Amino acid sequence: MNLWFRFVYVLITSLFRRALGPLDESVHAFRVWPTDLDVNLHMNNGRYLTIMDLGRLDLILRTGLGRIALKRGWAPLVGSAVIRFRRSLDPFQRYQLKSRIVCWDEKWFFIEQRFERNGDLIALGMVKGLLRSRDGNIPTAEALRAVGADTVSPEMPEPVRVWRQSETASTDGPAPL
Repeated sequence: MNLWFRFVYVLITSLFRRALGPLDESVHAFRVWPTDLDVNLHMNNGRYLTIMDLGRLDLILRTGLGRIALKRGWAPLVGSAVIRFRRSLDPFQRYQLKSRIVCWDEKWFFIEQRFERNGDLIALGMVKGLLRSRDGNIPTAEALRAVGADTVSPEMPEPVRVWRQSETASTDGPAPL
């Protein structure tokens, strides 16, 4: 139930917040509720990924891509995600989720999602996502043009480049002995 409340909250508030460009940052404030906790009584690691979904939802809606995707039958999909935890979030603590697209290639958008509390980094997630129609993947350039943004991707940051290379290496099978 708690997740549905957060989903509806993000859905409704995105309608009343300023529009975002493709490189703008989405910021949402949340609180750790008892249903977010694991056996160690801090926010469950899986809950971070769920909250990250909400940050990406806000990005999609506020860039105008949500309306276009709905109209054209495009669905946002995650190809992979990686997260690093630095500190824990305890019951009832407030925190912010900051989400932004850092770069893209022909197929994928690379999204950084930062969990912060009082200016301290709690966790840092990176997500690789795309849009797909019944006919296949939507090129990032087409998705950007659809929202009126004909911009070039910023240079791919080194951590994204290394992550991308490690994914390629891991999908090629085990290294020969």
